[in-house]
Amino acid sequence: MARVLRVEYEGAIYHVTMRGNNRRDLFCDDADRGRFVTRLAERVDLYNIRLYLFCLMRSHAHLVLETPEANLSRFMHNLQTAYVNYFNLRHEQSGHLTEHRFGARLVQGDEYILKLSRYVHLNPVFTERLKHLALKERRKILRKYRWSSYRSYAGLVKELEFVDYGPVVAMMAGRRRAEKRREYRRFVEAGIARTDQEFADCLKASRLAIGSEAFCNWVRDRHFDLVMGQKRKEDASFRRTGHPLRAEEIETVVCRELRVDVKVLQEQRRDSFVRPVAARMLVKYGGLTQREVADRLGVTSGAAVSHQMKRLSGGLAADPELHRRVTRIESVLGQKKKQSASALER
Repeated sequence: MARVLRVEYEGAIYHVTMRGNNRRDLFCDDADRGRFVTRLAERVDLYNIRLYLFCLMRSHAHLVLETPEANLSRFMHNLQTAYVNYFNLRHEQSGHLTEHRFGARLVQGDEYILKLSRYVHLNPVFTERLKHLALKERRKILRKYRWSSYRSYAGLVKELEFVDYGPVVAMMAGRRRAEKRREYRRFVEAGIARTDQEFADCLKASRLAIGSEAFCNWVRDRHFDLVMGQKRKEDASFRRTGHPLRAEEIETVVCRELRVDVKVLQEQRRDSFVRPVAARMLVKYGGLTQREVADRLGVTSGAAVSHQMKRLSGGLAADPELHRRVTRIESVLGQKKKQSASALER
């Protein structure tokens, strides 16, 4: 089957779906779900993704997110690879866990994001097993469901650090945050008893987009342009896709802030965080894959790079000075990236 070209651009908003291959379970238990959420949080930060909401079901997962740097495919490839490797190792399996590629439909804007958030958050109470229960019971189940962002949106638990609540909550009535959350809870839970048929029809209208007819036609035309252009890349974009920094520039900043010579990047030191920090910055600000980082730093494999970055996460939590220096590095590189983008736009 030919792979669908992705329409990617800076600031694009997507409804992303991952499904188990041949309808098999994507998550067998809460340990699997917990590991996926951890990996998701790490990569939201690493790839500068704005994650608006998520919901994990047994055989599939929903994400609604924005890509300020037009990097949906790199983000999802890394997330899926990390989770599939974990799943196969833990469950002693091999082969494909997910169905083909992930699904991704562009979302038009506020009205559609809000209605989509209700659709995604209601997934746990629209399963075949639960849809015949009384309204009160389904509402109770929804409020207790741990594996989505709904409870934190509804003010039932504290907010998750890796979820961006602002755009959705801002659309709700009320002056204070608590009032907006109560209003959102009413908005979502009203959908248990009453189906939004207009939005349901909208979801069926296009396999590429969620929005007005004009927006869906616009996305269709951009996709047609890609196909007719016979792009050979797995994914392509019709607008500029971010402004990665040069690897040499990133390495210079890392070594300067960590007060080491650049030559150290090629040395294996058991207790050093220099290479893990460099790896993180090369992925996040240079747009390199973990395999490319491994080649550049002389590490054995992309998996080894992933392991180093995980080790760095633990180091940052335990060492305030390391955390301060890494924060400084990200600030400097973030500013350089903005300057690079401004220069290209002039």
